[in-house]
Amino acid sequence: MTAGPIAFTLNGSPRILPSGISPTMTLLDWLRGPAGLCGTKEGCAEGDCGACTVVIEEADGARVPVNACLALLGQVHGRAVRTVEGLGGPAAPHPIQRALAEADATQCGFCTPGIVMTAWAHAREGGDVHDALAGNLCRCTGYRPIVEAFAGLRDDGAAPPAAPVLASTRLEAPGQVFHRPQTLEALLALRAAHPDAWLLSGGTDLGLRVSEAREAPPLVICLSDVPGLNGLEASAEGLRVGAATSYRRLLAACEADHAYAPLAALLRRLGSRQIRGMGTLGGNLGTSSPIGDALPPLLALGASLRIAGPGGTRGMLVEDFLTGYRSNALAPGEVILDVLIPRPPAGALFAAEKLSKRPDQDITTVGLSAVISVAGGRVSTARIALGGTGPRAERCAAAEAALAGRPWARETVEQAASALEAAIAPLTDLRASAEYRRLAAGNLLRRLWHRQAEAA
Repeated sequence: MTAGPIAFTLNGSPRILPSGISPTMTLLDWLRGPAGLCGTKEGCAEGDCGACTVVIEEADGARVPVNACLALLGQVHGRAVRTVEGLGGPAAPHPIQRALAEADATQCGFCTPGIVMTAWAHAREGGDVHDALAGNLCRCTGYRPIVEAFAGLRDDGAAPPAAPVLASTRLEAPGQVFHRPQTLEALLALRAAHPDAWLLSGGTDLGLRVSEAREAPPLVICLSDVPGLNGLEASAEGLRVGAATSYRRLLAACEADHAYAPLAALLRRLGSRQIRGMGTLGGNLGTSSPIGDALPPLLALGASLRIAGPGGTRGMLVEDFLTGYRSNALAPGEVILDVLIPRPPAGALFAAEKLSKRPDQDITTVGLSAVISVAGGRVSTARIALGGTGPRAERCAAAEAALAGRPWARETVEQAASALEAAIAPLTDLRASAEYRRLAAGNLLRRLWHRQAEAA
């Protein structure tokens, strides 16, 4: 592999970093330290507050807000980054900066640079203002003047700068090597040679080990440049999503197809735009967390994945892939290639629900997804999947059996909900008690029936 310096475009100008700079230093630490660009602020260092928001300028003109506290320098190698200093200054503020000031949408100013960058991306990307601001906290001003300022934003029409040619695929610092393989073959060779290396895609989970725990991993294999892991293809069968494809792209595909509307609604609550611009479905599967937002709908829809390794490529259902608490069926040397999310059966009821302490930007307390088909007034197929109620996300066979072949009626659903509550053994933690999780899971199934009945 070709070794070389970290290189990217910053505020329209190419930057080549001196040798020896850690490729796992966060972009935020580099901006506020060696770069001397302190407009980007550090708030939570967890990707929650948005004070560190910067924008990745894609070659197609898209502007993707991301959390600089989670993004590592090795991840922005070969990309174009824009910070608040790249928009305007005191002598000549950008129209977006002026709009926020004139709307009295800033007080202490700590959060303002991140909000400015979110606004700059939103002016081009569009969508709901509240969704755009879900990843930005403001403790001083309150959101009314900020929302009003956003309502009048206009895209400045600026073209994306040219990103540097990505020549080096091996970034080094004392005691560290950061690999960016360009092919699946190179990725598998690295995985075989370095089984203990971090496999890094979006980094919204692993990045916390750098930003909070201050770890400096000796070996990282970044998946961002492997073409086969970055695809997204829609067909009559469903959506085939590369393991390193961002949630941002998956959400757009789900919004374009009404059949996936419940999944789209859930994905809009999966972090913020900053998190969705980095996080990936492969990462959610790889970490195998029992509260991974995307896992219950994958189980309910019967999703499958393809895995590549030394012995070739193999496929399996997601429900077989998840084996326990943060454990899965990946064998040594294997990586996730992609996931096939089937289309819900025609006429089926598809639901993807999530309970959390906050509507947005919060980890799942209890999740329930369901695909239920009814023929002749009776349930012909039922797939019920839960998250947050055990050591892994999994289907609830007891609830499915209570529904199968029975009339689709309130009494049947009540029996299924009771069977579900009796079958699970959730834990008590800081987010909820075991009893709350048990009742909440059953009530999500009851609510599904009531909502369907009200809409009929």
